[in-house]
Amino acid sequence: MMAQILEEIDSFFDRDPAMRSRIEVILCYPGFHALMMYRLAHFFWEGKWRLMARLTSHIARFFTGIEIHPGATIGKRLFIDHGMGVVIGETATIGDDVTIYHGVTLGGTTFEGGVRHPQVGNNVVIGSGAQILGPVHIGEGAKIGANAVVVADVEAHQTMVGVPARRTKQKVQLDSTQDDESFCAYGTDHGEVLDPNKRDIQALIKDVEALKKALKQKKAS
Repeated sequence: MMAQILEEIDSFFDRDPAMRSRIEVILCYPGFHALMMYRLAHFFWEGKWRLMARLTSHIARFFTGIEIHPGATIGKRLFIDHGMGVVIGETATIGDDVTIYHGVTLGGTTFEGGVRHPQVGNNVVIGSGAQILGPVHIGEGAKIGANAVVVADVEAHQTMVGVPARRTKQKVQLDSTQDDESFCAYGTDHGEVLDPNKRDIQALIKDVEALKKALKQKKAS
């Protein structure tokens, strides 16, 4: 148990340059507090002590501003940065090494039974304010940009932005210490990220200019 807690703490070093020591995480990081309270609440939930589980998660919400349903399934080394306003629903699944920023919702959109919440793969980054709704699958290594609204499945290693979220094309300048799987804060890659709407508009403008040029040449002939 202690080894697992230390592993959770040490994983923060890779994703938060403001972190100085383990004791700072233990005392000052609400994401860590919420995660530890979730582990306890989930233990109660699995033991069918449902009221105790919900009470534990409610106490965690009161002190951290992070609401994690005790029925959710969360893997290793989850990092919730800042955390205020994060909501993770009952049937949500989160893989290993996932990063979630403040204001994120993993919410359900139906009252039917079964899986109602997002299924998030390993090494996913979800930017602040992003909303992932319904039983959608977020592939391994995907990046969800800040304030994106995701209502459909996301392929592995894709970056999504906008409302509703769309896949971007990226121009990333990489050096010897970077690769496509490197951590990126708030789900926004370093370098130039081309918004899909902007890309489409630019393509339309280019086509219109080409048509105008062709029409002008035809008139001149």
